[in-house]
Amino acid sequence: MALRLPLAFSAKVSRGLATLSGGGEAELIPQSRLAGPMPWVIAIMVALTVIAAAAGLALSNTARSASDELSGGITVQVVEANPAERTRQARVAAERLQATPGVAEAHVVSQDEVERLIEPWLGARVGDDEEIPIPALVDARLRKPLDGETLGSLRRLVREVAPSARVDAQSTWLRPVFGAIDSLRLLALTLVVLLGFALAAAVLLAVRNTLGANRDTIEIVHLLGGTDSQVARIFQRSVGVDAIGGGAVGLALGLVVVLFFGRRFAELGAGLVGGGSLRWYDWAVLALVPLAGVALAMVTARVTVVRALRRML
Repeated sequence: MALRLPLAFSAKVSRGLATLSGGGEAELIPQSRLAGPMPWVIAIMVALTVIAAAAGLALSNTARSASDELSGGITVQVVEANPAERTRQARVAAERLQATPGVAEAHVVSQDEVERLIEPWLGARVGDDEEIPIPALVDARLRKPLDGETLGSLRRLVREVAPSARVDAQSTWLRPVFGAIDSLRLLALTLVVLLGFALAAAVLLAVRNTLGANRDTIEIVHLLGGTDSQVARIFQRSVGVDAIGGGAVGLALGLVVVLFFGRRFAELGAGLVGGGSLRWYDWAVLALVPLAGVALAMVTARVTVVRALRRML
């Protein structure tokens, strides 16, 4: 019995080397040792990466849509206690802006709409209270993006006919929001990078454990003429199969979560949220996440095996 085991093992190695010399793959290393929880770890990493990437892309679309919409917009507030004078100044301010070159449109916002805008903060029917004067608003759109020089010129033109008017760029109101969106985008990118490192670390640990468990087999393979590249290819193939399976599962899980939250946010209606929907090219980027995970896992496995074999011999 003591002689049969070495002979059987030697025959297995010899058959494996013959297969390798012919350009195929060999089952010299037990593949079940690499399988185990590895595909599920990769699936979790890919799913989290897909969710983080989708969040970053949605935030980018939100910021881009809001910036495009507000880059050429200005708002005129006429703060005047006398209702008749307030209405007059708003009307002449709109007429002056409409006659100014470079202004696409300008109109006075109706009082009912103004009251709807302030109702969440001041309550309903606040417009009926004469002790709380509601400013008149003029909404204007420029043909080109607004800059500081143009804003200053428009302020001078409006104040010539409406001394109580205040002209503001609409984009300045959301500057803190844009700053928060940029921070969240950076956070999403950081999470994607960290998840990539975590995936590589998981593959590295799994490969090292398998190398340690099969050290005797690998040494005999080398004694019989096997090369580092041939052994590394076995590990690389096994990790690639695990990564493909785990990546597919992770992509499916991630897309389910993204579609669920996308539908919930879509129910909120228009506004900033409405501009954050994913485009077709965003979905293409998400589809590339598992492919990138497979490539990262296979490269990590090959580099880990080659470096370990060099130290082993």
